[in-house]
Amino acid sequence: MIARLRPHARVLFWPSVALVAICFFASFGAGRLPSAWMNQAVPIVAIVLVILLWLLPLLAWLGRHYTITTRRIVIRRGLFVRTRQELMHTRGYDLTVRKNGIQSLFRSGDVLINSGLDRPVVLWDVPSADLVQSTLHDLMEENISAVARMRQQEQTMPPDASTYWNGGTV
Repeated sequence: MIARLRPHARVLFWPSVALVAICFFASFGAGRLPSAWMNQAVPIVAIVLVILLWLLPLLAWLGRHYTITTRRIVIRRGLFVRTRQELMHTRGYDLTVRKNGIQSLFRSGDVLINSGLDRPVVLWDVPSADLVQSTLHDLMEENISAVARMRQQEQTMPPDASTYWNGGTV
């Protein structure tokens, strides 16, 4: 295994700010409202907001993995329904890095892998996107050369080597 990646962790910044704000307002508002039912609703509303604004984005971030090995790229998505997609380096593909302004600041980006399928496979918001692209180029080139060497050796070998082998003499 060469690298195991997730999308850039900056996507958790706003959910974390929301978590701190929810905890602050829930602790500030608890016991200060005029009605008893309102005071009892504050923790329930806070829990629902924490689940929606912090826990779900965290689980979505945790549910996306990119693994780069010497032979393939493995893309896994989802927590409850897992999707696994593999791209072999020997197949060959085109790589494109797409960056917006925020991604450029953090040196991350989207790596688009066009393998000849309907839509390109996208590694969303990976850290060090340029390094990932150059590594994938090197791995693809290395694996394609290895396959080419194997094919060349197969072509140079006689079609049936057993006909030339006769008890230890050639």
